[in-house]
Amino acid sequence: MKAKPTITVAGNGNLQVHIPMIIRRMRGRKQVIVPQALDGGIPEAAEPVQAAVIQALSRAFSWARILENGQVKSISELARNLEVDGSYVTRILKLTTLAPDIIETIINGEEPDGLSLARLTRSFPEEWSGQRIMLGFR
Repeated sequence: MKAKPTITVAGNGNLQVHIPMIIRRMRGRKQVIVPQALDGGIPEAAEPVQAAVIQALSRAFSWARILENGQVKSISELARNLEVDGSYVTRILKLTTLAPDIIETIINGEEPDGLSLARLTRSFPEEWSGQRIMLGFR
């Protein structure tokens, strides 16, 4: 974006700030893209993090640990304790079968565009190579 922000003083002494920006959808969320700062620098902004996906992965491994430790006897008991639907728990638990490199890439915020929690909780192959192809990882 070539336009720069401007600050002008109105006749009545008020400041008028004009910041040109573009709003784009990235990874299912809106992102504001702003021009260079007034001093010409571009502030380094971190990549947006897929908070919902990270939270779901965290829940999946936490719930799997609860099941493996025998704290609950079944997925339905876990769902009752969490006061959520059993099918939701099952869909989230399936995330523990993702390839380790896919999980690492998601945690690092380097996942392919278009990857969302909705897409991850749909059916995906059990084989890690198939997962990489289907989900767009190289």
